[in-house]
Amino acid sequence: MNVYDYAMKVEKDGEAYYNYLASKAPNDGLKRVFNILADAEVQHYNVFKSMKEKDGQDFKSINISTDTKTIFETLNEQRDKVSFNAEQVKFYEEAIKREEDSYQFYLDKANEIEDEDERAAFIDIAKEEEKHKAILEEIIHFIQEPYNWVASAEF
Repeated sequence: MNVYDYAMKVEKDGEAYYNYLASKAPNDGLKRVFNILADAEVQHYNVFKSMKEKDGQDFKSINISTDTKTIFETLNEQRDKVSFNAEQVKFYEEAIKREEDSYQFYLDKANEIEDEDERAAFIDIAKEEEKHKAILEEIIHFIQEPYNWVASAEF
C-alpha cells in the first residue's frame, strides 16, 4: 500500500470513528463537535486522494483547518446538558491515540516526500491532527468538569 492509500485509509477510519462517537454523544453539542471532526477527516482524505491521482486539482486550496471556535462555543452552550460515563472517556482517549499516531505518521512521511507542495500538505495535515488531539483533550476536561472548564488559550 502506498503512502497515499494508507493516508486515505487513516482518514476514512477517522471519519468513521468520529461518526461513531457522534452517534454515541450524550448531547447535541458533542454530536456536533464530532460531526465537525468527521468532516475534517473527509477534507484530509480529499487532499490525499488529489495527490494520489495527480488530478490537477489544487489540493492546496482545500481548507483543512478545523473550526475550533465553533467547537468550543458549542461546548460552552452545552454546559447544562453534560453527562458522561467512563466508557465515553475511553472512546475519546482512543481517538486521542489515533490522532497522535496520524500526526506522527504524516510528519514521518513528509520527510520522505520530494514534492514541496505535497510535503507541505502532509505537514499541514499533521498539524491539524495535533489540533484534533488537543480538541479531544479539551472535551475530556470539559465533560469531567463542565462548570470549571475554560477553553485552552491555544484555541
